[in-house]
Amino acid sequence: MNRNNFLPHIALALVIVLVAAFAGQLRNWQKQWKMRARIIQSEKRHEAINSIEAAPYETRDFSPPEILVKFKTGVSEERIKDIAIGLHDRVEDEIEAVPGLDAIDDLDDQSAETVAAQYRGLPEVEYAEAVFDIGLDDYAAGAAGTPILPSDPRFTEQWALANDGSRGGTKGADISATLAWAVTTGSENVVVAVLDSGVDYTHSDLAGNIWVRPASVRPYQDRDLGTIQDEHGYNALENAADPMDDNGHGTHCAGIIGAEGGNDIGITGVNWKVRLMPLKFMNAGGYGTTKDAIEAINYVIDRKKAGVNVRVISASWGSTQKSRALEDVIRKAYEADILFVAASGNATTNNDRTPHYPSSYNVPNVISVAALDRNDSLASFSNYGVKSVAIAAPGVDILSTWLGDEYEEKSGTSMATPVVAGVAALIAANNPKITVDDLKKRVLASVDPLDSLKGKTTTGGRINAAKALK
Repeated sequence: MNRNNFLPHIALALVIVLVAAFAGQLRNWQKQWKMRARIIQSEKRHEAINSIEAAPYETRDFSPPEILVKFKTGVSEERIKDIAIGLHDRVEDEIEAVPGLDAIDDLDDQSAETVAAQYRGLPEVEYAEAVFDIGLDDYAAGAAGTPILPSDPRFTEQWALANDGSRGGTKGADISATLAWAVTTGSENVVVAVLDSGVDYTHSDLAGNIWVRPASVRPYQDRDLGTIQDEHGYNALENAADPMDDNGHGTHCAGIIGAEGGNDIGITGVNWKVRLMPLKFMNAGGYGTTKDAIEAINYVIDRKKAGVNVRVISASWGSTQKSRALEDVIRKAYEADILFVAASGNATTNNDRTPHYPSSYNVPNVISVAALDRNDSLASFSNYGVKSVAIAAPGVDILSTWLGDEYEEKSGTSMATPVVAGVAALIAANNPKITVDDLKKRVLASVDPLDSLKGKTTTGGRINAAKALK
């Protein structure tokens, strides 16, 4: 090879070496850039989370939490927060009643199911589920001894308590309330939590029976939400103290349980005297979420542990969607000795085949309630189920308290549920030491058998308050 041919080959070899060296360096730079980008992104995430956590709670602008995540036993709070930060999420609230259960807010606005799937794939997670909406269960088209009659002027319109056969009804198709009142009219020492759209605690027929936090009980304190001055209950919608009703449903249910009796105003409740604890987790349109229901129940459990004598939760709402998180917290209420009375639903369906929650949860403190009309027939809208619906109570054209110091008639298993919750409160008033298991047994044993309920409910009968107090 002559010199003239050799030089081009040398030049070409040098070019190849330089290109290879540059390509190698370029790959190193790319790796460094990617690593730096990940570090910057991680730092930004941590800065975002830290800035969020540092801001005063009332000034933060968050979307509602999309999912509920149950972490396995032994996963620390710090690890849970690290996992959330790594997925660009935020722990909105830790549900103290169920260790490891957290409400998670996704900061990337992904779908709830997508976020839940991310968590379900982690080894630290027991389960993860989307937060879903819950609706009210009203229906849009209501012994031995001397009977005790209240002085309330509209008592004669309350056929569920004393049915005289008017308006096409059947005389005696009621819960025998006047005979029960010969034993007890209730007690200010018994607290019933109304888990609903809140309660108008200023209503003239309710104000005297509204729960007020005693001075001896500390304000509600939540590790994530801070201190809440819960004078009359709890608003889980806004994580605030004021549970004022802006829908009317919760006020209606509260009046059935405990409108003040013998005060010469309006109506009387199943209990003349009781303490009604308003819990607001539904909005003005009558909808709430599993997350807010869980937080409200968590609040009740906390108040029970703080010394408040909560014996019953009345829940007139539901969904066909099952939530393990909601089931878990209801079970924790059972462990706290609290009865959970729930509406069976208004779809005219068999809950044995198509469950309705929370009434269909297989938890020992749950009582599922069907609705009856003023002739002791199963209401046309009521769900039923010989295995899954325990008992029936009046639920058609039920007169009760309403917003603006008014009264209205409503129908639904929503109205039947507080009747049963009210009778449970009477039992607790007459038997202060009764356990939740015995309270449930007493309620279910206190029925008048009805042909219309054969094969429709577990007990096959309508609740009888007088029998419950024998």
